Amino acid sequence: MRIGELARLTGVSTRLLRYYEEQNLLRPTRSTGGYREYDEGDTVRVRQIRSLLAAGLSTRVIAEILPCASGPVPALEACPNLLGTLRDELAELDARIGELTRSRNALAGYLDAAEPPSRLYTAA
Repeated sequence: MRIGELARLTGVSTRLLRYYEEQNLLRPTRSTGGYREYDEGDTVRVRQIRSLLAAGLSTRVIAEILPCASGPVPALEACPNLLGTLRDELAELDARIGELTRSRNALAGYLDAAEPPSRLYTAA
């Protein structure tokens, strides 16, 4: 199938499919006319890529662990360095969550300090 059909089947734009190719996540063959040609396995691969992106992984990390993926969800099989890579990514996410939590708390503190105290009015 050509890129337009893959885009239609996966709901991913042709521009994004080309980007995945640039990142070595997809490897279409070329027709004699130079058109990209994809097979049915590429629809699963695109779904795997989208799922791994949704998990917060970069395309660099996805390229590293994609050979370990099976099925559209994807399920990850034990490959060399897979667990270490995923643990490193999880640690980075945890660190970013900590930073964002500290930033949020600081901003909330500034907002609390800037708001005038509420006044309770009692009926006379």
